[in-house]
Amino acid sequence: MFIEILLILISWVVKITGGVSSKEGDFKLQTVGMLCHSGKPADCLSSQKEMANAASGMAVHDDCKLRFLELKAKRTYRYIVFKIEEKAKQVIVEKLGEPTQSYEDFTASLPADECRYAVYDFDFVTEENCQKSRIFFIAWSPDTSRVRSKMIYASSKDRFKRELDGIQVELQATDPTEMGLDVFKSRAS
Repeated sequence: MFIEILLILISWVVKITGGVSSKEGDFKLQTVGMLCHSGKPADCLSSQKEMANAASGMAVHDDCKLRFLELKAKRTYRYIVFKIEEKAKQVIVEKLGEPTQSYEDFTASLPADECRYAVYDFDFVTEENCQKSRIFFIAWSPDTSRVRSKMIYASSKDRFKRELDGIQVELQATDPTEMGLDVFKSRAS
């Protein structure tokens, strides 16, 4: 909660000072127009993509999108854990969970003192006795993780989530109880 408020305040200050403008939730530097002098649409799109990466802080590796599509369409994985590689300034796939792996395997794959993003394919049976599935996006930010790491993950979350088309439920968890099976079951229906 504190981090979300801090991020809102930071983005508000940046907007007031004129460094960044907001258009439909997408942050773009006001200098995008100056970077597109060539008039070529490809150059402008490239500049805008770079600006989106700069605003969120992290690029998304193509493997993240590919693995997510495999989870969504083919059910190749039960879960995927993503990690921000700070030196490369991009989100990468850290771990893939086989379809036979359990929820306990998933929670054990999340580090106790480091932030991560994860998607989990949750199977459940409705009150009408129908087998269903929901894809959960989990922003894992334990209280014991570094503040810098929390800030990076919080500021990159929305952009990363937009790259994963098909997320049905989002959870933000700071400890395992906030993403227990009971929480999954209540949010899935």
